Amino acid sequence: MLPERQPQHEYFRTLMMTVLGQVLPAAGYTLVEQPYKWLAGHYQWRKTLETGDSIIAFQLLAYTETAHAPRTPSRFRITLTRPAPAATRTLSALVVVDFGVAVLPSADHWWTFQNTAELGQTLTEAGYLLIGYGLPWLAGETPPNSAS
Repeated sequence: MLPERQPQHEYFRTLMMTVLGQVLPAAGYTLVEQPYKWLAGHYQWRKTLETGDSIIAFQLLAYTETAHAPRTPSRFRITLTRPAPAATRTLSALVVVDFGVAVLPSADHWWTFQNTAELGQTLTEAGYLLIGYGLPWLAGETPPNSAS
């Protein structure tokens, strides 16, 4: 279980900052201060380029256990947007489809977690893929064959 004292979206942001809070700023990205969007589980990292903004967006769907419903794992996904050439892709589609690396179950993958340990593991896994495939793609350094 995740800590009950802190809402899941705040706890997610805390762990996201712990896992990626040095890597993304080192790559020139800044977490956009949008607390009203954070309440809905939306977090954006931005890097301003001459051609526009490069964006890494995390979307969290947090589920809590109730007396009337079984536990549903919480989940998140990452969407990448680059300004030139203009394109938007989920990280999972970029890795699985565009780069052809079958390390995720599908191109529409959501990282799921039910507790703190799983959240840390899934953020780390997603972080490795973000660093290895997402950041170079956003920078236009390693364009995959089929991404547009």
